[in-house]
Amino acid sequence: MKPTAETGHLDSFSIAISKKGHLMASNPPFSSSSSSRSPPSIAQLSNDHIISVLLLLPIESVLSFSMACRRFRSLGSSDALWEPICRREWGGRGVDALVGSFSLQERLRISWKRLYAQVSHLSSLSCRRLSCKSGSFPTPRASHSLAFVSDWLVLFGGGSEGGRHLNDTWIAYIGNGCNRALSWQHINSGVPSGRFGQTCTVLGNYLILFGGISDNGDRLNDTWIGETFYEGQDMRIAWRLLNVNSVVPSPRGAHAACCAADHRMVVHGGIGLHGLRLNDTWILNLSDDFKSGRWHQINNVQSLPPPRSGHTLTWIGGTYMVLFGGRGSGYEVLNDVWLLDIGVNNPEWKELKYELYGLPSEMPLPRVGHSATLVLGRKILIYGGEDSQRHRKDDFWVLDVGALPRFQTVGLKKSPRNFWKKLQVEGHHPSYRSFHGACTDKSGRYVYIFGGMVDGIIQPAEPSRLSFNGELYHIELVLQL
Repeated sequence: MKPTAETGHLDSFSIAISKKGHLMASNPPFSSSSSSRSPPSIAQLSNDHIISVLLLLPIESVLSFSMACRRFRSLGSSDALWEPICRREWGGRGVDALVGSFSLQERLRISWKRLYAQVSHLSSLSCRRLSCKSGSFPTPRASHSLAFVSDWLVLFGGGSEGGRHLNDTWIAYIGNGCNRALSWQHINSGVPSGRFGQTCTVLGNYLILFGGISDNGDRLNDTWIGETFYEGQDMRIAWRLLNVNSVVPSPRGAHAACCAADHRMVVHGGIGLHGLRLNDTWILNLSDDFKSGRWHQINNVQSLPPPRSGHTLTWIGGTYMVLFGGRGSGYEVLNDVWLLDIGVNNPEWKELKYELYGLPSEMPLPRVGHSATLVLGRKILIYGGEDSQRHRKDDFWVLDVGALPRFQTVGLKKSPRNFWKKLQVEGHHPSYRSFHGACTDKSGRYVYIFGGMVDGIIQPAEPSRLSFNGELYHIELVLQL
């Protein structure tokens, strides 16, 4: 074989083979007599063994290796290789949910390599506004919570017209896909007190609600558990205060939170007492079947994000989460990106500098009150928000976080790739808005956006006013199957 750019990846393949040496010992793909004479060549391995080794390699090496010869080119395009790659990269449950959302015709014509390529190079979204069937529905609001739990949308609280802080819980069944109209149901059960600017994080079939700001402007630091129950096509939620230890985060609202796997939640920053913006980081460890929990603060961290509120924190898998944007202590609006790793002995915050993810012109402008959801392909979808002059936004961006943990070092001389991309929007584009709610379904292909603050109608000689919105939008990643 002549030396080529691709043959360097054969070295990676050989290293992967050595790591998977048990394959040779337990089920050798070649005869013992030949193995005693000379080491086996790659060509002597069975297709199954080659695939098992390729699954240990990064995508770049898999693509280069498949260019080595005709056999490897055929194998490098097969569904037998690319379906496991999709499951490795996107998670098995997400892939199962994605396939479940396809029609029978779409399932029959799936090319897993093509699907992977389309998700990797995602460029557009399709948007449509969902109508509500006759009956009751949530009032317009902002700074509320919107979550997706077992095929249901769950909406809680927020601020509304007249300065009222709501304490209502609403649900709407989505199921496998969604029609253009849905029915909201108001749940009458014990609920947290009225508030806005709280966070509501999903852990399995539980909702973890923390903090917020009350009608009187008081900052809160109570932790609530919403346990979900299902009976056929019906759902109910039972809220209760979580039994926590005496050490708890200080009261706050407009903070950011996300899950960290199945039994942990991370909280960062927000507006504390006397309007002080915070930059502390707390982890809640849940135990005893979610009947109790223990808070502890991350201390002794060398580099910390500056204090802020109205930002987002998004879990990207493993022990990593990404912080973006918000409003700083000097009322400035930010667009910096930070990576938090809580898996090491001493949890670490690291800022991802422009050298890593592109020039300032290739990333979203500073914003606060935006949404950030983890969608299919391990991408963070950023939508909306407002700047320091309260000019609201309607743009969609994705941050490709699949390779971020591999490029944590600040100040790389050359960016490995451009992580930010602005997406094109098809269909009924949502209006400019901030402090809305957003969540994704189990597949990560569909995102739901509800409410927020939009620009009110301005009369002559009348100052601009805030207007609360009550629209629900269905956002779909455009994939050509």
